[in-house]
Amino acid sequence: MTPPKFTTLGCRLNAYETEAMKDLAAQAGLENAVVVNTCAVTAEAVRKARQEIRKLRRDNPNAKLIVTGCAAQTEPETFAKMEEVDAVIGNTEKMTPDTWKGLAADFIGETEAVQVNDIMSVTETAQHLIDGFGTRSRAYVQVQNGCDHRCTFCIIPYGRGNSRSVPAGVIVDQIKRLVDKGFNEVVLTGVDLTSWGADLPAQPKLGDLVMRILKLVPDLPRLRISSIDSIEVDENLMQAIATEPRLMPHLHLSLQHGDDLILKRMKRRHLRDDAIRFAEEARKLRPDMTFGADIIAGFPTETEAHFENSLKLVDECALTWLHVFPYSPREGTPAARMPQVDGRAIKDRAARLRAAGEAAVSRHLSAQQGRTHSVLMEAPDMGRTEQFTEVRFAAEQPVGHIVRAIITGRDGHQLVA
Repeated sequence: MTPPKFTTLGCRLNAYETEAMKDLAAQAGLENAVVVNTCAVTAEAVRKARQEIRKLRRDNPNAKLIVTGCAAQTEPETFAKMEEVDAVIGNTEKMTPDTWKGLAADFIGETEAVQVNDIMSVTETAQHLIDGFGTRSRAYVQVQNGCDHRCTFCIIPYGRGNSRSVPAGVIVDQIKRLVDKGFNEVVLTGVDLTSWGADLPAQPKLGDLVMRILKLVPDLPRLRISSIDSIEVDENLMQAIATEPRLMPHLHLSLQHGDDLILKRMKRRHLRDDAIRFAEEARKLRPDMTFGADIIAGFPTETEAHFENSLKLVDECALTWLHVFPYSPREGTPAARMPQVDGRAIKDRAARLRAAGEAAVSRHLSAQQGRTHSVLMEAPDMGRTEQFTEVRFAAEQPVGHIVRAIITGRDGHQLVA
C-alpha cells in the first residue's frame, strides 16, 4: 500500500486541515495519490499552486492528483482544466468522509472529477477535529472557520464561507485530551478568530472561550491565540490578558494599514487610533506583551504620505514581528478595480517596512539580555519564549518540556540561553 502524499500551501489553518485530511484519507483507504491543499490569498499564491501541481505530476506520473483548498474553492475551473489534475474538491468536501471514500474507489460510480459546492450555504464548522496537529510540544485547535467581513482586497470569504464557530464544550473536551497526551501549549486558530461565538446560542465572545478553557483545563500550562482583529476584542479577553499568566503575551494583529483613508478603502472596521489605543492598553495590562502584525504595502491609491502612516505605526503600536505583504491585485475583489500603485513603488515600500520590522526585532532581542524566560522546547536545542521568540541552547533539553532559561545573548533572529 502506498499512502497518499500531501502538500500544503498557505496558512496555518490549511496545515491543520491537511492533518485532518490525512486521517480521512487513511480511513477511506486512499492509495497512490497526491493531494495539494491550495491557498488563494493572492494571485501569486494561485500561480504557485499551479506551478506546484505541475512539479508534483512530473515527480508522480502515475498517482491520482487531487486539488483542494481555497484556490480550488474559488477557481475550480482553473484547476479542472489542467491536464495534470484528476479531481478538484472544495473546502467543505475535503472535510467529509464520503468524499475520500469516493476518491479511494478509483473515481468509479458517483464520484465526480469536480466536487465544489456553494461554500456560502455551509452553516457548521466540520467537527472532524484532530488530536495534536503540530510538534510534540505545541498543538493547534481550530475553533472557527470563515469570515463575515468583506475587505476590498480579500478573496478568502469566498474560499472559506461565512463565519462558523465550534461550540465551546467541544473545544474544551479536545484541549483536555491534548493535555492528557502531554501537550504543554495549545494555540487557538481560525480565519477570523475574534468573530468566534457570534453564530452560537447566547453569542459568547472569544474572551469567554479563553476564560472557560483556562478555568476548565487547569493543567494546561500555556494557551495562545493566533491572529486577531483588535477592534473586536471583548472585555473578557482584556481581563484574561491582565490576569491570566497562562495566556501567552503575544498577539498577532490584523492591522493591514496605518492610514485612515486607506483603511476605509480597504473596508476595515478600525482606524489607526483604534490600533494604537488597543496596543497601549494591552501593554499596560501586560507589560511583557509583544505584537505581530499584517501590513500591506502599496494598496491601490496609496500615496507616500499614506505609506508613511503605516511606517510610523510600527513604533506607535510597538510592533515586533511584521508580516509585510506587497499588494497584488486579486481578481474578483473591489480593490483590483481601483487605481493601482506602480510596481516599483510597491516593492520599495515593502522593503522599507521590512527594514522597520528588522529594526524592531533587533530592539526586542537586545532587550532580553539577562532576562529569565520560560521556554517551550520544540527541538533538543531550540525553543520559544512566552513571546514566541526563538531561543537556541548550547546543551540539549527535553523536547516538549518547558524549561527556565537565562538569556545570555543573541545570534541573528534568535536568543541564546
